[in-house]
Amino acid sequence: MKTLLLYPKFPQSFWSYDRFMEIAGLKAVIPPLGIITVAALLPKNWEIRFYDRNVNPETEADWEWCDLVILSAMIVQKSDFHALIQKAVRLGKKVAVGGPYPTSVPQDALESGAHYLILDEGELTVPLFLDAIAQGEPAGTFRSLEKPDVTLSPIPRFDLLERDAYLMMAVQFSRGCPFNCEFCDIISLYGRKPRTKEPSQILAELQTLYDLGWRGSVFIVDDNFIGNQRNVKRFLRELIPWMKQRNYPFTFITEASVNLAEDDELLHLMVESGFYAVFLGIETPDQDSLQLTRKLQNTRNPLVEACRKINKAGLLIYAGFILGFDGERSGAGERIQEFVEETSIPQPMLGILQAPPNTALWNRLKGEQRLIEGDSIHPTGDQNTLMNFIPTRPIAEIAREYVEGLWKLYEPTNYLRRCYQQCLSLGLRLRQKQTMQFPIGKGLRLVTQLIWHQGIRRPEIRRQFWRQLWTILLNKPQVLNLYLGLCAAGEHFWEYRALARERIAQQLGYDPLEASASPQQKPMLRTG
Repeated sequence: MKTLLLYPKFPQSFWSYDRFMEIAGLKAVIPPLGIITVAALLPKNWEIRFYDRNVNPETEADWEWCDLVILSAMIVQKSDFHALIQKAVRLGKKVAVGGPYPTSVPQDALESGAHYLILDEGELTVPLFLDAIAQGEPAGTFRSLEKPDVTLSPIPRFDLLERDAYLMMAVQFSRGCPFNCEFCDIISLYGRKPRTKEPSQILAELQTLYDLGWRGSVFIVDDNFIGNQRNVKRFLRELIPWMKQRNYPFTFITEASVNLAEDDELLHLMVESGFYAVFLGIETPDQDSLQLTRKLQNTRNPLVEACRKINKAGLLIYAGFILGFDGERSGAGERIQEFVEETSIPQPMLGILQAPPNTALWNRLKGEQRLIEGDSIHPTGDQNTLMNFIPTRPIAEIAREYVEGLWKLYEPTNYLRRCYQQCLSLGLRLRQKQTMQFPIGKGLRLVTQLIWHQGIRRPEIRRQFWRQLWTILLNKPQVLNLYLGLCAAGEHFWEYRALARERIAQQLGYDPLEASASPQQKPMLRTG
């Protein structure tokens, strides 16, 4: 079987880091781990060609060559995903699809013409698909109510990647999350019982990357890395000597819940094994909103203190924040801004609440007849899309707080100050290695471009750039790479905040920062 594996394009978004990628000479932040794991599940005698369309598009010759096209997508990739299905159908090719988007909304893929839907987790459903292919079945939907034992998951086909086009490599240690946040689709996709790989298994994946020549950062893509704290500690205790024996070839970043701050041993093990940063789902400093959305793990201890403790342990914090919870009081955006400034979180991901399909929030709003009808009934997955339901406070107010928050948080001097303060606040050992690694060629290009853009070309931040850089060099050189990377990312966010403002203005019909909504300006929302 001649098989063309394609990963659709992402639109410009918060996490696409477009300008950063451009000045660093890179194409994408991380590779698509799901589809290269599927590649490892396919028969050895199949011929495979793989393209991440965010890095390098396939050719017309590839389309002519293949018998079968396999696509994987998240909902934010919706546009390119459907275009690829439709092209394959026009060319008379069989199409198989999988990933979070088709699993959540299978009807969308069927309507575009997909023949095979490989849903849920591939370790169980790819074999069902392969049996159907072997028996000559022209179409089929393959699902499993069970969750696979991830200790049987194969090593992803890292060899298929154009590795030098990515900022980071990616591995996965666990699936699932023990918490019950109302808006989260992770628990509906992967369950509330975290399933983990064996330490030897994940070390074999890291060894594969090492043998392929990768040196630099690795994103452990778990939605909650510390969901099973016993097993994650087992892994970290084996990772520490593995890293030491190889002279620390990687640095790690992952996602975790805020209760990480409650476990001193876990914080110590993460830093000792080479973690430099963690993404936290903080969502909001408003305790009543956290209670309502069932994010109870964020209410047990003061959030500012938790952030400071994680920083003091040596981990930089990335964090997500959301506007639009039911019962949310006016000024939520301002309170998020105050929290970010107090904690110096450099890159707060501010978004407007969406109700993803099949989540508890989706089901509740559907029962309350508050979901919005039409093409937008399914969220786009983008952070700057207005909610797909009727909120409990004026949508114009939420939109204004969102755009205003992004605009102020990513004002260049504010952003660079937070990068500087966060890096200085990290509790690091004096002789600790660099907290983030770039490949040498890419790093030199990045520094050169950064000096030009922020040290020379932008008069409004020129003095601040040199003053802060000099202080970092003198007082905390271990964070230099991390600090330079954060500064360079500013070039993306200063463009992105304008794009987000434009997108919201298009949806509202006016710029929320330039005009207050009159009754005629307010968007008309229909319930379904």
